[in-house]
This record gives sequence, C-alpha cells and structure tokens, in this order.
Amino acid sequence: MSWIDYLVVAIPFVAIVWVGVRAKSYVTGVSDFLSAGRCAGRYLIGVASGEAMLGMITVISYCEMYYKSGWSFFYWQNLLYAAIWIMAITGFVNYRYRETRVLTMAQLLEKRYSRKFRIFTGMISFLAGLLNYALFPAIAGRFLIYYCQLPDAIVIGSLHISMFGFLMAFCLLVALLIALSGGQLTTMVTDCMQGIFTYFVFTVLLIVVMLNFSGAQFEYALGATRGAGESLLNPFDISNLTDFNMMFVFIGVFTAIYSRMAWQGTQGYNCAGASPHEQKMGGLISSWRYSFTPLMTIVLVLGAYTFMHHPDFAGQAAGVQAELASRINESSATVTATLRNQMLVPVTLRTMLPVGMVGAFAAVMVFMMLSTDTTYLHSWGSIFIQDVVMPFRRKPFAAKTQLLLLRLSIVFVAVFAWTFSMYFGQVSYIAMFFAITGAIYLAGAGAVIIGGLYWRRGTTAGAWTAMITGALFSVAGFTVQTNWGKWYPHLPDWVIGSVGTLVDFLNGHLSALGRWEMSPSKFPITGQEMSMLGMALSIIGYIVVSLLTCRGDFDLDRLLNRGKYNLEHTGDAGNATAKAAKWWSWRRITGITDEYSRGDRIVSNLAVGWTFYGLAVFGVIAVWNLGFRRWPVEWWFNLWRYYTVPLALLVGVVTAVWFTWGGSRDLIRMFRALRKLKRSPDDSGWVDESGEDRE
Repeated sequence: MSWIDYLVVAIPFVAIVWVGVRAKSYVTGVSDFLSAGRCAGRYLIGVASGEAMLGMITVISYCEMYYKSGWSFFYWQNLLYAAIWIMAITGFVNYRYRETRVLTMAQLLEKRYSRKFRIFTGMISFLAGLLNYALFPAIAGRFLIYYCQLPDAIVIGSLHISMFGFLMAFCLLVALLIALSGGQLTTMVTDCMQGIFTYFVFTVLLIVVMLNFSGAQFEYALGATRGAGESLLNPFDISNLTDFNMMFVFIGVFTAIYSRMAWQGTQGYNCAGASPHEQKMGGLISSWRYSFTPLMTIVLVLGAYTFMHHPDFAGQAAGVQAELASRINESSATVTATLRNQMLVPVTLRTMLPVGMVGAFAAVMVFMMLSTDTTYLHSWGSIFIQDVVMPFRRKPFAAKTQLLLLRLSIVFVAVFAWTFSMYFGQVSYIAMFFAITGAIYLAGAGAVIIGGLYWRRGTTAGAWTAMITGALFSVAGFTVQTNWGKWYPHLPDWVIGSVGTLVDFLNGHLSALGRWEMSPSKFPITGQEMSMLGMALSIIGYIVVSLLTCRGDFDLDRLLNRGKYNLEHTGDAGNATAKAAKWWSWRRITGITDEYSRGDRIVSNLAVGWTFYGLAVFGVIAVWNLGFRRWPVEWWFNLWRYYTVPLALLVGVVTAVWFTWGGSRDLIRMFRALRKLKRSPDDSGWVDESGEDRE
C-alpha cells in the first residue's frame, strides 16, 4: 500500500471515531447506553444495523464461499434473500418484539416464561455469542497483516512483539473507546457513518473491477477452469460441491426464518426504534443492505478468481501464490489451508486494484471490522449484566453502578476475544464455525421466541426442553467438529463404519443437494447441517412438552402492550385493520396497516415488488432449466455479466444516495429527540417479581 492508500484509510477513520466519542455527551441513563433512548428512526436503524451485521469477517466469509462455489451458489441464495425480504415486509417477530418494550431478548423471555429461564437463556446466549465473536479479532489482525504487507513482528532492540497480537489489541482498543463512551448511542452513530461510506466505495470498486477485465477473460476463467459438478456459473451443475451447495442454501433459508431476531449480536438495535412501526421499517431498510453486500462481493471475488486463473495474469498470480506461501506456516496443513482460503481474495485484490482503490477497499474492511466489534462488544457485554447478573438480585442496581458494570463486562468480552483469537483462531471455514457455535443458542431460541410471541399455548416447560436440547446437541456437534481429526485414529471400527454408512446414505438419497465425503481430517457432516438437526429436535421438544403441560392460554395482549395495556403506539388499530383484510389482499401481503404514511406505503410496495420480481426471475429460470432445456454455460455467463452486475451497480447507486439522505436525517432527529427526552430512572431492564417492567 502506498502513502495515498494509507491516507484514504486514516482520514475517514479518525473523523468517524472523533464523532462517535463526541456523541457520548447525550448518554445520561441506562436506557441511553443500552438502546440509544429508543429514539432511532428507520434509516438510522437500517443503515447502522446493516453495517454491524455484515462486518469484515462476513465479507471474508463471502470470499471463501464465492471463490469456491461462484455465481452458482449465489443464484440459489436468492431464496434466502427472498425469505429475508418477506420477513422484513411483514415485520415478522421484530414488530412484536418492539411492542414488548424490553431492552434484551432474555428480558422478554422472563416476562413470557420465568426469571430462572431468563438467567439460563442469558447464560447460553452470552456463552455462545462470546465463543462466536472470539474469532473476529483473528480475522481482522490477519487481514491487516496480509493486505498491508506488514511484518510478523515489531522489533525494538531485543524485544519482539507479535504484529498479529498488536493489531488485534489496537483494533479492540479503538472499538472499546467507542463502545465504552456511549454504548448503543455512540455505536449506532459510528455504524451509520461507516455504512454510508461503505455504500459509495463498494459501488466504485464494482466499476473498477469490471473495467479491469474483458468479457472474454471473465468467460474463460469462470467457465473453463472447473470440472463437472463444480461449475462457478451453472447452478444446476454443482453436485460435486461438498460445503457450499444446495443443502447449505436450503438450511440457510430455514435458519433465517426460524432464528429471526434470535441472535443477539445486534440486540441494541432491536429495541432502539422510536416506535414499533419505526422498528419494523428499520428492518425493511436493513434488508436492502443484506442483499447489497453479497451482490457487490460476488463481483469482487469473481474478479479475483479471473485474475488468479486466466493465463494473461499468470505472472502476477504466481506472485500472489508465492507471497502467501512465504507467509504461511507450511508445517501445519490445517493452518495452511485456512489462511489460504481466507487471505487469497484480499491479497489478490490488493495486487490488481489501482492506487487509491487499494486504500478504499482497506478502509471499507476496517470500518466493517470496527462496526461489528463495537456492536458485538456492546451486545455481549450488556447481555451478561442484564440477563445473567441482574436477575439474581432482589432489587435493581443504581444507575451509576449498572453503567459501570456494563462497561467492565464489555472490557471482559474484548479481553476474552483477544486471548481466544491469539491462541485458537484457526477454523476450516468461517461460515461453518458461525453455524455450529451460533446453534448452541439458536437451536432452541428460535422455537422459544417464535412460540412465545405467537403461540398462546407455549409453556415454560416446553421452553426449557427446547433450549436444553438445542444447547446439548450443538455442544456435542461443536466438540466432534473440532476434534474429529484428533479422534479419528483412535475411534473403534464400528464408529467409523457407522459414519461411513451415513455418508453413503446421504450421497445415495440427497445427491442432488450436494456431496458428502468420509475423511480422517474433517467430519463429513458440516456445521450448517449439524445446526439444522439441533433446531429440528428443539422444535419437536417445544411443541410436544408445551401441549403436555399447558393449563391455559397465555395473555399475549399484556406481553405485547395491546388493548388495555397499550402505552405508546397505535399498533392495535393497524393490526386490526390488517387482520380484517382478506389473506390474499394487497394490504395483508405487504403488511401495510393504518400506521403507514404515504411514504411508508411507497417503500413497502417497492420492497414487495422487488421481492416478487426477484422470485419471478429466479422461478422462470429454474422452471426453464428443470422442465425444458438446460442452459449452456455461455448463457449463465451472459446472465451474470449483463444482468447481475448491472443490477448490483443500480442497487449500489440508488441505495448510496437514498440511505445517505435518510441516515443523515435520522441522526439529526435522534439528537434532537435525546435533548428533549425525559428519562425514567427505573427504565433499566429490571423486571419485578410479578413479571412487570419497572419504568
């Protein structure tokens, strides 16, 4: 990187950190620290939470997936994006969650089930989140070393300081500066500014990458360098893919619906909306970002793949491979494969991008890292105090004491993450690590949350069954995944034979969805598949035990502050209108209620139209290939080049302008609202013995 590239990173980085720290003056109470005073507008929620959810580690994960599976995998992911859009349009889970006025998900579970259950789920959520997040600093430190071509150690005389450990510590310290100063408020402000910056840079990067190669170069590299069943372009020719295949996608769709809002890495955003309606609209806005980043990333990855596999760039590609080989510890095959998978695309992009754009990509990745770090540090630190420590008390903390404990907890999360990343942070694939560690909490949480918000007959006993079943199964799965290579030489023949029989069964009956391999170094069932099994067992346990133990319907109106319990919003009228409409009516499909303004209706209709359009394109192509004639690879290449790429550019330009305006407007409105906000000293997440919030 040149001095120009470093300048491109440094100037916006310093500006954003300075603004974030300055915003701490608006934090005067616990609710400000935990939920930004519940004053956030839809664009602020959408832009900031979208940036927080899709951090550096997610982009690196996309690079791994798309480099291995290409546009073929991305095509099937349209099912996932459609499911996310539909949930955002209807406000599935998040509208009702905001109606409850809770500050954390476990607080909701205490009101719905019991205090003991809140403590238990708080512990499970915290431990799963802590383990899941603990890999983030490792990916950040590794990226900075490889992308910026930094030395492995800082040498001061006879003192050798690990560059990897130093960079992780520096990044975490900056994130702590923001998270500790103002909690959710400062985190949201910086995430929003970073999100706006990212939109513009990603759009420019797309243009630069596409201009870097000719159509013939793209077509040769993407179409002629892979064997049968592993196509990068034809989604109906991927039967030999063992990891990121159709099975992975279908499980991902189910998981996205089942675990809606269950993962608490961005829990501060879930309760920050100025009203339930703003919360719902914020979810709708953030869905644009969820589909935007993969669209952009697939172009960058396929550009990197073309650079590495086309003969015209053979000399430069060899240089990339030599650089990676010289820095990777060849004594460990697992570490070598891991680092090569994770760092190949970033190093390739640094090599092929022009001066200025190298720094722009680095800035985007640093901002994504910072947004995720601040958000996750705040979330997991808050959850530990709010949902593990506080429920043990007979009375709430004083505000100053609670804020101090929240900050100390956030520091603990950072220290643990640094330690874990320093001494463990190697995994085969990031996405698989996410799936299996996340399932420790998500496997049972999905049934408990959806059942608690929508099913009056769900019981506390059913909730305990779901959480315990999911956690135990996922811990067992994580243990097997992590230690399979060590255990394999010592396993009895009947165990190896049983696993081999299972692999043969899957390949014989589900070969259309992917391929499974029996290997002494890698467990054949992926983390994604293990998480799905845990969710299925949890659902069965929740339903069966609830039906056996239910003695009467739960009062959902009280939980959701509806009817005579309504304190702050007009949601009942809107819900009544929606329920009165026919199931096939446009209002019911779009989730439009009387709360919607004219602008809201336009945004919602656009979202519905976009979703149906995407599904229609996906469906027509799928029906044509399955029912009539399979497209040749040239057609798939043309679809990617002349449809997907222009679509990504269009979405990038529109959302960059749209969300810059909306996010800036909502930031101003939030600060004005915070100046006038009357805080309640009892609004701290405390629930008394009767199950009522203290506000």
